[in-house]
Amino acid sequence: MLGMILADAIANCGAALGAGIAAIAAGIGIGKIGGSAMEAIARQPESTGDIRSNMIVIAALIEGVAFVALIVCFLAIFIA
Repeated sequence: MLGMILADAIANCGAALGAGIAAIAAGIGIGKIGGSAMEAIARQPESTGDIRSNMIVIAALIEGVAFVALIVCFLAIFIA
C-alpha cells in the first residue's frame, strides 16, 4: 500500500518536473531565436520581412512542441 502511494507521488513529481523543464526550454529557445533574428536583421536590414516571418514560424513550432510536452506531463499526472 505504501509502495503504491510512494510510486504515485514520485510519478507526479516527475511529471511536474518535466512540465517545468519543457516550459523553461521553450522560453530559452524562443529567446535565442529572437536574439539571432535581431542580429541577422542588423546585418541585413533589407531582408527584415523574410527573417521575421521565419522567426515567427519557428517560434510557433517550438511553442507547439512545448505544449505537447505539457500535455504529456499532465496526462502522466491525471491518468497514471
